[in-house]
This record gives sequence, C-alpha cells and structure tokens, in this order.
Amino acid sequence: MYRVDLNSDIGESYGVYKLGMDKEVIKYITSANIACGWHAGDPIVMEQTVKAAAENNVAIGVHPGFPDLIGFGRRNMMITAEEAKAYTTYQIGALWAFAKARGVEVQHVKPHGALYNMAAKDPVLAGAIVEAICQVDKNMILVGLANSKLTEAGEEKGLKVAHEVFADRAYNPDGSLVSRSTPGAVIHDTDMAVERVIRMVKEGKVEAITGEDVEIKAHTICVHGDNQHALDFVNKIRKALLKEAIGVESMKNFI
Repeated sequence: MYRVDLNSDIGESYGVYKLGMDKEVIKYITSANIACGWHAGDPIVMEQTVKAAAENNVAIGVHPGFPDLIGFGRRNMMITAEEAKAYTTYQIGALWAFAKARGVEVQHVKPHGALYNMAAKDPVLAGAIVEAICQVDKNMILVGLANSKLTEAGEEKGLKVAHEVFADRAYNPDGSLVSRSTPGAVIHDTDMAVERVIRMVKEGKVEAITGEDVEIKAHTICVHGDNQHALDFVNKIRKALLKEAIGVESMKNFI
C-alpha cells in the first residue's frame, strides 16, 4: 500500500496580523509545520496552533526560519554553520515547550523559506541543521526537499528523513524547484498538479520543466491553504490520493 503525508506551513500570523486560513487547512492535512516567531508567528499564535493541531489529530513540526520577519524569511542570509545550528536549536526549543505543555510530541523539523532552499544546496548549512536536530532529539524526523543536500545530510547522520515534494511547483532536471521568478514555476492547473502528485507517489517520477523525467521520492506533500482556491486544491488532492488507494497519514507512521 502506498502512503503519503500532507503537510502545510501554518501558525504564521503574529500580533494583529492574520496570515493564512489555519482553521480550515488543518482539517485536510496530517502534519503541521508551525512557525516559531522568527520569520512569522508569535508565542500566542504558537500556543493556539499547537492546541488546534492536537485537537485535530495533526502531528506537529518545528518550522525554523531566518530572523527576518519583514522579509518573511524568504531573503537569503549569509550565516555560519555555528549560527545555523544555534538558530535551529533555539526554535526547536521554543515549539517543544508549547508541545510539552499540551502533552504532545514534536514529530518533525522542516526549515522554512530561504533557509530551506539554501540548505537544499549547501552541505555545510544542511549539516549544521542536522547537527542541531541530532543534539536535541534524534527521534525527530527531518523534512527536506526530495533528493537534496539536506535530506542527504540527514540520512548520513542516521536521522529519519522525509523527502518532500510540491504539488504546485515546477522542477528543474536536477530535482530542484524552478525559481518563482521563472515563467511556469507555479502550476495553476489543479488537475495537472493532482496528476503529478499521484505519479510522484506511485512511480517516483516527475516531469521537469524541460520535459524529461526526474527520479524523486515522495514521503510528504507540501500543500498551501492561504486562500479559498488553495483550500479547494488541498481537498481535491486528498480525495484523489484516497481514490488511488494511497493512504494519507502522518509521516511518523511510515518513516
């Protein structure tokens, strides 16, 4: 039986600013990546999001990013390996406390935005993130871009690793994501996106933007729910997976 996890980045509101549609998207996912106050989120939102995840039987994960609230963590920052390790450790600790208070476990760690994309290509940065996870709790699952330097570093250190794929993003021939600034980087055709997801899970392949097939692992699918169209998209993906006899459940059950 095929099995796959559906994850989404939530808990990104902060102060008086509301971002995303967390109450709606949490109904469709199996794992939540919760912002830890650096690229988004704040202590109140973190507490509320952990509570909502627990009530909906959704596994929780740390979503550490750069200390860049204004840029939403999407701007590259030049940091040392020591800094990357400390940044990751700090944010794991912050969310772990809220999880502990609620009586739930932290399932995984998935870097956010620029930190995620940089670690996918930089083995030094990837290694620092992995080291932070290993020192805090080796039972936590590392989530990273499928077949990237980040997932490679995690596997080398013996971590449980979930290879992540994206339903609505185009891929380069090397398995990396096409830059959002490139035409065709984001797939808006829902049916096409669903077909790609099914193929990634069942065949382990995805068609690159240049036309050739790329070998890929698909343990968890990143879905977004920050508008009504996106919510419909998430719902359609979940229904399609189940129709294809693909189990949808938290990654801890099969990683």
